[in-house]
Amino acid sequence: MEALKQLYEKIKPYLNKYIIVILIMVVWIGFVDENSVAKRLKLEREISRLRKEIRHYEALRDQSATRLESLKAGKEELERVAREDYLMKKPNEDIFLVEE
Repeated sequence: MEALKQLYEKIKPYLNKYIIVILIMVVWIGFVDENSVAKRLKLEREISRLRKEIRHYEALRDQSATRLESLKAGKEELERVAREDYLMKKPNEDIFLVEE
């Protein structure tokens, strides 16, 4: 308790009701409030991460749309994908898989 009294005596000249109120408001706005600076920074990081994820999925969607168009455009491309990706074959045809 004595240490608190000594601390109070040291900072007593600086204690002003306006300074105390301002400090309380800064702490409240910075850390305690629902819209605090700390929470705002956290939400900004999350928004940035989600925007990056959106760009990734948009690029993936564009690639899929391009591949779909190429599959719709030509029978040869469709047959190539069926043979390579799904191991489909024509009747009386043998498939040999070569593993590297």
